[in-house]
Amino acid sequence: MMQTLTDEKIEMLTQKANDIRQSIIKMLVEAGSGHTAGPLGMADIFTALYFYIMHHDPLNLTWKNRDRLILSNGHICPVLYATMAHAGYIPVEELQTLRRFGSKLQGHPHREYFSALETSSGPLGSGLSQAVGMALADRLDNGNKSSVFFYTMLGDGELNEGQVWEAVLHAGKEKLRNIIAIVDRNNIQIDGYTEDIMPLEPLADKWRAFNWHVQEIDGHNFQDIISAVGEAQAVFDRPSVIIAHTIPGKGVKMFENDYKWHGMPPNKEQGALAIEELKNMNN
Repeated sequence: MMQTLTDEKIEMLTQKANDIRQSIIKMLVEAGSGHTAGPLGMADIFTALYFYIMHHDPLNLTWKNRDRLILSNGHICPVLYATMAHAGYIPVEELQTLRRFGSKLQGHPHREYFSALETSSGPLGSGLSQAVGMALADRLDNGNKSSVFFYTMLGDGELNEGQVWEAVLHAGKEKLRNIIAIVDRNNIQIDGYTEDIMPLEPLADKWRAFNWHVQEIDGHNFQDIISAVGEAQAVFDRPSVIIAHTIPGKGVKMFENDYKWHGMPPNKEQGALAIEELKNMNN
């Protein structure tokens, strides 16, 4: 059961998310490549998961009762790496090795290089299928009494992939109640806005039709995020999806709501301005 969410804890989470956003900017500037909008937009959700919701231990990577985070849209991995660094999995300084040859921190998560990851991801659409396999294995081992949750992160543009809907169908059929999918509903993908490329709405109704419990939230409101996960954890007869409405590039005005920043990093000057803006949010 999660602790009471106090004003002090919200303030702590807000500061942590800001620190993570600053780390993301520094990583991307140093690498000279990578994705900007999605990682910044998901920083609040990753902060809530790693610093309030999930059961995990950076000193015990094989703890069998840990919750699992499966990042399906692997291109937003800077937010995963930055969050894990601030949570104690690697030194924060190591974030500056993003995308270097031989680094743990590849451009898409690669578990053979970074053993703290639960999965590798690259081709979009595979993460939910991986989560379904994990949840079925967990059921075989522990029945329906398992305390482990499988948090599966998906992009909204990723929902163009047919494999996603095969997994949605199968998870609903199997009533995999410990899968909690979180869709980053930021309305952009690399070629433009989602409703121009391949319209997704009515998105919530699609998931409900496949026997999922559905919630829609403000993906930048910690109370909303944590309450929605708590509700999802209490559902016993079906998997859950949280459609999180986020602002791509959140926290830096020049990046916000512009699909061109989906797959483009800031240069040094843009990065310095972004860091300054984020620092001023703390004042």
